[in-house]
Amino acid sequence: MGDAEFTPLSALQHYLYCPRQCALIHVEQQWAENRQTAEGRLLHDRVDLPKTQRRPGVRCVTAMPLADAALGIGGIADVVEFHARADGAVETPFPVEYKRGRPKAHRADEVQLCAQALCLEAMLNVPVPAGALFYGQTRRRQDVTFDDALRQLTLQTIAAVRAMLGVGQTPSARYEARRCDACSLIDICQPHLLSRANGVQAWIARHLQESV
Repeated sequence: MGDAEFTPLSALQHYLYCPRQCALIHVEQQWAENRQTAEGRLLHDRVDLPKTQRRPGVRCVTAMPLADAALGIGGIADVVEFHARADGAVETPFPVEYKRGRPKAHRADEVQLCAQALCLEAMLNVPVPAGALFYGQTRRRQDVTFDDALRQLTLQTIAAVRAMLGVGQTPSARYEARRCDACSLIDICQPHLLSRANGVQAWIARHLQESV
């Protein structure tokens, strides 16, 4: 598989946040920055350079490339901790993803992290049962268990994203204040304007159908 055939791990998080945002970024190659994305970039600066550090019982690798050719996904893990086992068996990988803000009601961050675990399992042929999300606003880790439900949601999201990117079509806009007002792409997306346009088109189509 060439690099272009791999779906970026970040696209899974973008898709669950908003399919249109995902397409604008990964199909149309659009990007804009706001305060939230700038804070996220600064938070990632400490883990953007590949290096290995050790502390008792743990080996930490930052900016680790990941891929699963069978699933067609790939990207860079912020941190992968390799925890030593008391029985001397192979170290257990433990991915850690850095996020600005605080834990969210949706599972987009968890799916991105679980996809990293799937890549690690494919690459290293060892089980990866758990990982963690580190949130910059709370300065705390949130442990994530990769149970069957999360793995199934992750696989479904991978399939949906790859299908959308394969078609290469950007979904229509629909304004939702809580989601859209925080998005750095709001001026490119124009959800207020395009949502009204979609409403007008639907009204015209409905009336044309009624007149036939």
